Amino acid sequence: MSRPTEDRPAGLREPVALPRPRPVFDAVVAVVLGLAALAGLWAAVTGVGPARLDAALLDGSVEARTDLLTVAAVAVTHLGSTAAMSVLAALAGLRLWLADRRADAVFVIGATAGAQLVFRALKQLFGRPRPPEDGQLVHAVSESLPSGHATTAVVVIGALVVLAWPSRRPAARAAMVTAAALWVGAVGLTRVYLGVHWFSDVLAGWLVGAAWLALCVAARSRWRTRVTPRAV
Repeated sequence: MSRPTEDRPAGLREPVALPRPRPVFDAVVAVVLGLAALAGLWAAVTGVGPARLDAALLDGSVEARTDLLTVAAVAVTHLGSTAAMSVLAALAGLRLWLADRRADAVFVIGATAGAQLVFRALKQLFGRPRPPEDGQLVHAVSESLPSGHATTAVVVIGALVVLAWPSRRPAARAAMVTAAALWVGAVGLTRVYLGVHWFSDVLAGWLVGAAWLALCVAARSRWRTRVTPRAV
């Protein structure tokens, strides 16, 4: 019996066999990252751990500002904004849908939309003020914790890595993960450099994004176990 179409493709277009789903492993990863996200949020709210570096890192970023760095930081922060990442997810989802990969399209779009709801709810819950306005180089609204840029970048870029992973060789996977980590890291750090987030906001955003992505991957893995025929 042939597998369902959604269980075969990887990347954004080429059909290759996907590895067998691992719902238990994926669920454990989601739980571990969820606990890490809770720890990051707690540290930011209480001012312990990495949050103790907030003032020093913000001051250091202000002192390190140059015209060239500021232009680069503004460009990266706009390209990594929640709006830009949402557009990227929508375009990827549309491509997947037109390629008759509707489950993957739902995965990307659903993970992105869910991430938006999660970080906005957390902002409302904690209500943490942003750094002083006189040090901000770009306009920012809403509460500070967690960073929406950091959260959304992890989820969208991570979801695309998940889809591309099965069809890539080890060297390509390493390059892909490195590039993704550098981009997500750069997007988050520009928020500190531009004075609109504390470092602990960004760290919490990365962790919240990773936890949410892991939960979506676990749900996808669980769904695949229901639609993938068992070997006989």
